[in-house]
Amino acid sequence: MRLRITFSKTGSLRYTGHLDLQTVWERTARRAALALSYTHGFHPGPKIQIASALPLGYAGCAEIVDMWLDTAPGDLAEVQKRLQAGSPPGLTILLVEEVEENGPALQTQVVSAEYSVTLLEASSGFDLEKRVADLMAAKSLPRERRGKAYDLRPLIESLSLLPVDPLGMLRMRMILAAREGATGRPEEVLGVLGIPFETVHIERTHLVLKSGIK
Repeated sequence: MRLRITFSKTGSLRYTGHLDLQTVWERTARRAALALSYTHGFHPGPKIQIASALPLGYAGCAEIVDMWLDTAPGDLAEVQKRLQAGSPPGLTILLVEEVEENGPALQTQVVSAEYSVTLLEASSGFDLEKRVADLMAAKSLPRERRGKAYDLRPLIESLSLLPVDPLGMLRMRMILAAREGATGRPEEVLGVLGIPFETVHIERTHLVLKSGIK
């Protein structure tokens, strides 16, 4: 049986890396008394797939993880309660559903990711609007990542300003490609806009899958 779990990752858990998050899920499943399936071979491990790595410091509002079980756990609403009871602070279980057991790997199904970026320092809305417009009008945005040149522009599917939040902070919405070998990163977009990474709060609000599930 394959379960797909939608969850949020906030608070201090934002600073838990991808590999450590895998361990968090294994422990959470054990506390929930779920019969995890394990891989075969010399180093068997739990069959758990996290859709997409979330960089340190980012909050995730609708992250996705798949886990395989040897036996059906019963009512999924009850499973959600058990998982939540066994979760560490900052991990909130939003949805538990059953998906096709032999379907494609979760990581291969992610096509794009949506982010909400809040500017923590005062900035001119008009000036930012112009910078966003200029960026979106650009035909290419040559950049370098890990010593390799690439074009950031095709990785930006959408970029727009949002209404200010209740505290009067400016916000942006980004939809960036998240395919294997073609991943846009919010901090790189911020770099083009001239916004220091330390002056923003970033949340990944959705993962878009090929199937259309978010």
